[in-house]
Amino acid sequence: MRTNVIRTLSLPLLAVIAIAACGDSGGEDPRTPGSEPIHIHGLDINPGDGALFVATHIGLFKSSPDSTGLEPVGPLQDTMGFTVVGPDHFLASGHPPPGKTVSPHLGLIASNDAGESWEPVSLQGEADFHVLRFAHERVYAYEGLSQRLMVSEDAGKSWSETGTPSPVFDLAVSPNDAERLIVATEAGLLETKDTGQSWRRLSNAVGLLAWPKSSELYLIDGSGSVQLSRDDGHAWERRGDIGGRPVAFSASPEGDLYTALEDGSVVGSSDNGASWGLRVAP
Repeated sequence: MRTNVIRTLSLPLLAVIAIAACGDSGGEDPRTPGSEPIHIHGLDINPGDGALFVATHIGLFKSSPDSTGLEPVGPLQDTMGFTVVGPDHFLASGHPPPGKTVSPHLGLIASNDAGESWEPVSLQGEADFHVLRFAHERVYAYEGLSQRLMVSEDAGKSWSETGTPSPVFDLAVSPNDAERLIVATEAGLLETKDTGQSWRRLSNAVGLLAWPKSSELYLIDGSGSVQLSRDDGHAWERRGDIGGRPVAFSASPEGDLYTALEDGSVVGSSDNGASWGLRVAP
């Protein structure tokens, strides 16, 4: 297996990737059809229609499979953690728009109509999930206020939790093992095989993660270099370059890759990260 040295991200870039605190978006909805996303926090594909959904500081946007444009979806809110559970079924977290007389933390919220409306599920006012992932019929989350790794087996209604050795800005779940997770931290990659009860250092690599198939674990570092590991993160080979700094990274179950860049564009790859084409052009 070929290996490559993966460059360490600077602390300012980590602040971007780790979803730093967002500013005030004003009291009115700034979104219009074709408007530009602000501070992209997450990406995922809706299996219901194949559309790409983009979670941002000003809410959710949708890009249809045959379009490179974006349309705003649902309410104005700071949608931070975001994941797709199934057709039209989404989970998210974040903050309400300015001026709303509710808690500044949404906890876990759910949509069953592809983001058009949302309902609280749990921990409203108590949790701010910066990372959400769905796999093995479980919800995996990193809670930013208390720096807890949390797991739910009932779609987020109740949780078990554990600590992590370092603050986490991304995580990936093994496609074959519900207990095995790899988390990205400022100090590198950490691995657990028992859902966070114990940890070991995996590598010094720093970046965003996606693990769509057992033999395909991806990492994109701060310079945009795409790395692929076929042995669960032990050895890496360089595949390509996204052409900018990544702020969000996702993969479809089929292995298609999607990465958001700082300028609000999203690029995609269907050849294991070797080449990238424009998917969203705001």
